[in-house]
Amino acid sequence: MPGDPSSVLAALGLDRATEHLYFRLVPVSGHTLTGVAQLVPVEPEKLLRDLTPLTDRGLVVVTDDRVVVPPLAEVLSELVLHEARTAAVSATKLAELSSAVPHLVAATTRPDRQNLSEVHPLDGELSSGGNPLELLQLMLSTSRGDMLWLRPDAWAMPRESRVSEMLAEAMATGRRSRAIYPARALTEAPEALRVRARLGEEIRVMSEVRTRMFILGDAHAVLPEPLGFVDEPRVHIRQRSIVAALTMWFESMWASAAPVPELESGDISLDGRQFLLEQLMAGATDEVIARKLGIGLRTVRRRVASLMSELGVDTRFQAGVEAVRRGWL
Repeated sequence: MPGDPSSVLAALGLDRATEHLYFRLVPVSGHTLTGVAQLVPVEPEKLLRDLTPLTDRGLVVVTDDRVVVPPLAEVLSELVLHEARTAAVSATKLAELSSAVPHLVAATTRPDRQNLSEVHPLDGELSSGGNPLELLQLMLSTSRGDMLWLRPDAWAMPRESRVSEMLAEAMATGRRSRAIYPARALTEAPEALRVRARLGEEIRVMSEVRTRMFILGDAHAVLPEPLGFVDEPRVHIRQRSIVAALTMWFESMWASAAPVPELESGDISLDGRQFLLEQLMAGATDEVIARKLGIGLRTVRRRVASLMSELGVDTRFQAGVEAVRRGWL
């Protein structure tokens, strides 16, 4: 079709004269610049200028006053690799820029003021600083109802003991506390879970908890910004409808999370038996279970074998059936 390159060099953007020069240089590759200039023939200074399009593309290399012409396939391979890397970097940058577009559009997507009869700011703020414990105490004292917690890593925080004290004080007034932990907490922080369970907190686990969050009644919800495991900046939400929506999100996770009977019974060998059974029923491999619990593969296999022995069964399917029969699931 019109415009198609007639050769590899033409595809690289070289004109006929430069292409002709290239093929004259191939047989004399390795000769000195002066020698090549005499063979072409042209003055060495002009030869260097004429070589610029070739040296820019790596088709010709001038080093130690010698003119070297690398194999064309090798050069072309390097050029393709370079362009591929450049394209990958550009794609990443474009993806990052595109992720900002919705925020820009969202910021301008609002009704005209003349079309609104009443406008009020949402109740809440994005903030940093302050004493987290004092802020939590204030929120506890200005709320009623359930306390809901997503705790992906909270047991590792130095203020955990003080938070537990505040929790105990609030629960002493009759408030209910429920928390969802990642399954790995059963092996990484069993004592921290026992402390909260002894206070009366209801605890469930799921494969992964992706962000910190707590909700106090219908008055307060606090999330990190962005979602994840940072302390600040934080979004403190008091707008009732948003708090209610986050509460519904928590409830949907609570419904799918697994209870931990061992905590309620005070079993000192906390190993997440119900979670393990549910994973077996779901067909999860030992490798997947080990990753979710944050323990070694051999430990998982030992626990599965122990569980099957306790149930008196030979297969994982039978283990699920027997667990259901006994009311464990």
